[in-house]
Amino acid sequence: MKIINILFTGRLVKELERLLNSEEMLKGMGVRFVADEEVSSEDLDWADAYVAFHPVAHFQFGNLKWVHSLGAGVDRYMALGDRWPEDVLLTRTITSFGRKIGEYALSYMLKETQLHDRFRDQQGRAEWKMVSPRALDEMKVVVFGTGEIGQELARILGFFGVQVDGVSRSGADKDYFFRVMSLCEVDDSSFTEADFIINTLPLTKETVGLFDERLFGCMNQAVFINVGRGGTVDHGALLNALDSGALKEAVLDVFEEEPLPADSPLWNHPGVTVTPHISAITTPEEAVVCFLETLEAVESGGELRNRVDVGRGY
Repeated sequence: MKIINILFTGRLVKELERLLNSEEMLKGMGVRFVADEEVSSEDLDWADAYVAFHPVAHFQFGNLKWVHSLGAGVDRYMALGDRWPEDVLLTRTITSFGRKIGEYALSYMLKETQLHDRFRDQQGRAEWKMVSPRALDEMKVVVFGTGEIGQELARILGFFGVQVDGVSRSGADKDYFFRVMSLCEVDDSSFTEADFIINTLPLTKETVGLFDERLFGCMNQAVFINVGRGGTVDHGALLNALDSGALKEAVLDVFEEEPLPADSPLWNHPGVTVTPHISAITTPEEAVVCFLETLEAVESGGELRNRVDVGRGY
């Protein structure tokens, strides 16, 4: 595929322009770096490649041959319509997301197992009371999503002796998981011994509202960590699960609406920790490396390991 004109937009556009300004691979191509609120219909008609985290409000396919997401998720592209044009390639950014999410999840697991909150409360009362922390190798974790990010998360946790089960669409065995269940196999007994439930799933037709009253009702004082997509969770059901004791705590990094509205009950619930979608931030440098590798593969006809199956949505 020959790429002629590339349109870059979104929150990293100035950094990308700085990093790509003298890039040899782009010499001879038309390149525009435009703030998303300034992208015009003419820009979209001009481009045959579009690079951004998500489509602008008035996005149109025009003459596009290739769309490249600067993030791992592509649900906002999939939401453009029921049918993605067959002749438009969609790729996503693959970088160190698995490692970053592994570190994020591990930090909250250690906070829980090492009793940080308890000892802070004791300190406030000048109370010396020895309580034994739990070791990571006593933990059982269920990770929803066994793709690249889920596997890296399982590898990191496995290094510390954590037993990690996986849940995926197919239930196929994957490296680093003790076992993998399909979504259809999940039942009331699947999570009774789980200390942590970690969601890394993309947002697709199959995963919208997946974590509902029924699924949360299967849990037994687990800590729920969401680093996948906010739309996979019924937050009303989550709050009910916290109040009933099915969930011990929830750590949420992604939400259906971002920024999270100020009037959301999630902000003030004592069992909820909110972080502003920072578990796996794409750095400008990582974005450039993945983009250039993808561009080379697109033009040479090489293997595209980050190609999105638009039928599945990931």
